[in-house]
Amino acid sequence: MYRSMEYGDTARVVTPSDATEYRLGTVTDVAYSTPHTTYARRYTVRFPNGAERTYPADHVVRCTRADDHAALEAAFTAAYAALRDACRIAHDFDPDLSVGTASLLRRLVDLTRLRLRLTLHPASPHDGGAIGGTQ
Repeated sequence: MYRSMEYGDTARVVTPSDATEYRLGTVTDVAYSTPHTTYARRYTVRFPNGAERTYPADHVVRCTRADDHAALEAAFTAAYAALRDACRIAHDFDPDLSVGTASLLRRLVDLTRLRLRLTLHPASPHDGGAIGGTQ
């Protein structure tokens, strides 16, 4: 069943074009196709930096903080895998680069554990192990 967003709903732009549109926004205005319909034509979204922008209804999707958490888990897990692989390559390339990369990797693991309660496992997806999971 179709249900348009309402004032105060949190939303995200489907295809962000700049840094502002990557943020979770709040719906501040809804324009309907006709006065007697529930199908929204446009949404005005206010972002945390105070910018308000209007989008066609199909360019905006309802999104919650829980969706943000899942997106952060996916992004940090991908970053972890990339840094882990870079650390392995840097080990043979340059000792200073290896130490710096390992430090970044350790900081990423500590940050995700502390702020997201996400445990990044050292197993490689090529080894059949899982990369991330919640505690």
